[in-house]
Amino acid sequence: MNPIVQISLDLTTINEALSTADMAIRAGVDYLEAGTPLIIAEGMNGVRALRRRFPNVPIVADLKTMDGGYLEAQMMAQAGATHVVVMARAHEETIRCVVKAGHDYSLKVMGDNLACPDMVAAAKSLEDLGCDYVIHHIGYDERRGIAARGKRMPSPLDQLRQVVAAVRVPVQAVGGLSIEQAIRAPQYGAPLVVLGAPLTIDADAFKLASGNMEESLRLICNKVHAYGDVATGVSS
Repeated sequence: MNPIVQISLDLTTINEALSTADMAIRAGVDYLEAGTPLIIAEGMNGVRALRRRFPNVPIVADLKTMDGGYLEAQMMAQAGATHVVVMARAHEETIRCVVKAGHDYSLKVMGDNLACPDMVAAAKSLEDLGCDYVIHHIGYDERRGIAARGKRMPSPLDQLRQVVAAVRVPVQAVGGLSIEQAIRAPQYGAPLVVLGAPLTIDADAFKLASGNMEESLRLICNKVHAYGDVATGVSS
């Protein structure tokens, strides 16, 4: 598949999310993500506002669903989301419920392997349960906590090739990637490139980062889109 650039709107107000999204779309971003902070702060209203402003742009609702899967996915579909996120560490029945809602409401389901003891096995399980995408995710607290103890900060690139090789669905790498690393994700077979903290959002305050963000985003989008077709699902 052709690579896709997604911006994570990890902001806490609708106005900031909309202004950032306007800039991102001008720069060439393909998907908008209603990040977890935005959903916590604004709920369905944040997704509705994005859908009104961008009627034809895919919108990912990063719910990080752990329970009540059908209802949460249904609500976000009705608000205008096209994709929802369920956690691999949820019960299998919750994942199945989100997948069922996906079928019923024409939603794509993204399964997130955050904090799984075996991230490769979790990715394969998400695919087997019907998820359309796998998010290979090293969490914010995990990264910062390990680094604070003087140890090497983990990266989703550490196991990205193994995750890609284990599944046939497209993979997205998330968690503390530098601009250079994000641009290289398609080289690992991961065609969905997500940009968020700390690339475009201040990782400490969850507000817009300083600098010429639009120019940086345009550069990233141009480089990522230049890869052309990315072979996915190099399953053994």
